[in-house]
Amino acid sequence: MTYLHSMTCYTEGIRPLVPAKWRGLDGSMSVYWDAEGQSGARGYYLSPDPRFVIFFNDVSLHIRMANREEGLGRHDRPMTRAVYVPAGVPLWTRFNTPHRFSHLDLHLHQDRLLRLLSPSVGGSAARSILRRPVEIQEVGPIESLAVLLADEVATPSKHAVYAESLVGSIATALLDIPHETGDAANGRLTQAQMNKLISRLDARRDGRLSVAEMAETVGLSESWFANVFKQTTGKTPLQWQLSRRIELAQKMLSETDLTVADIAAQLGFSDQAHLTKAFRQTAGATPAAWRRMQQSC
Repeated sequence: MTYLHSMTCYTEGIRPLVPAKWRGLDGSMSVYWDAEGQSGARGYYLSPDPRFVIFFNDVSLHIRMANREEGLGRHDRPMTRAVYVPAGVPLWTRFNTPHRFSHLDLHLHQDRLLRLLSPSVGGSAARSILRRPVEIQEVGPIESLAVLLADEVATPSKHAVYAESLVGSIATALLDIPHETGDAANGRLTQAQMNKLISRLDARRDGRLSVAEMAETVGLSESWFANVFKQTTGKTPLQWQLSRRIELAQKMLSETDLTVADIAAQLGFSDQAHLTKAFRQTAGATPAAWRRMQQSC
């Protein structure tokens, strides 16, 4: 049965160069666009179903994207060649420069994707995979599949099962499906992602990153990152950062002669009192008392 998708969409300064090509299939709608955006052009997109977007040219230098409107210009990121947007996740875009582009939009009913994934990975893992956004720049064979599907959308020449198989192949190639079930399949950050976060945090003198910067480091949207981070560590991103800053403070108290005020300044606390309060809540003693206990051991 042909699927009829629905999406809230608002654009300004973006226009199609030729009429869009549409093809409805079983549980999916494929749309091919050839369009251009002016400098400063904007778009807003929100779909109740999962959505895949594959660009046929590099737009990363021209289009920025964010998952909240106020993020544009502050916490936005380059638009990548291929994007998977989970159901209910909003997307804002903005053009920095005029640019012509073409892309394939795939709208899939969530049940269609669950039927595709569940026999191989299980229902729980499939639902977790569908909640995880994906943004990749190196599209590889995904582009070849998208070209075949775009041709079939523009000029149908084969049975619908051919186009439907291409849709399934593109979806499974783009979704973040782990080779083995485990942390990633259960909505948790992988150890490699945690290592990236720790390395970037350690590179900052004050040991602080915004949630948007942390999400960018591991290639996730800010809203999804905050969710899986807490599932992984048991703490919010800011709680986790604070605990690491207290660990650094303990190291500096035991290995240097810096004053508590100097340590507070180096670790980005507003003043000595701020560090003392956070330190006591975490370590059970003030920095000065903790240092004395370490020296007496």
